Amino acid sequence: MSFASRTGRGQGAGLLLLRVVTAAALAVVAYTHADLASQYDGIQGSISQGTLFVIEAAAASFAALIVLVFGGRIGFALAALVAASALGAILLYRYVDVGTLGPLPNMYEPVWYPEKTTAAIAAAVATLAAVIGLAWSFARRPGTAGRQSAPAGQPAR
Repeated sequence: MSFASRTGRGQGAGLLLLRVVTAAALAVVAYTHADLASQYDGIQGSISQGTLFVIEAAAASFAALIVLVFGGRIGFALAALVAASALGAILLYRYVDVGTLGPLPNMYEPVWYPEKTTAAIAAAVATLAAVIGLAWSFARRPGTAGRQSAPAGQPAR
């Protein structure tokens, strides 16, 4: 077995591990938001905070499924976007009293509790793993469609 085939297989295994870690962390985000949704139905603007939690749970579940089943740049990009938005919202509404924003209720909650901490850590892990997976997938397949350059003097396939 050549060095190139071993490293290629290792890169594939590394990307698979990143897909699994990203999906698992997003599943934790989805579960915690779905679990907490009913407790936040009373906090209303035009839309309740509970409904926003259900939407976040659905988005995290969808992104976890896409990154796990399909992977690739689009999967990692979607996962990074969903996870970073969840982490951003958790941190923003923990530390800043934003108030009501259009249809969104005032979700300021200046405390940490176990499920919120779990969701924040899972969102951070998912964001980091997805960004690494995205960067790795770009580094692994430069250019479009994963073309490889031909050796000098030979035409590319």
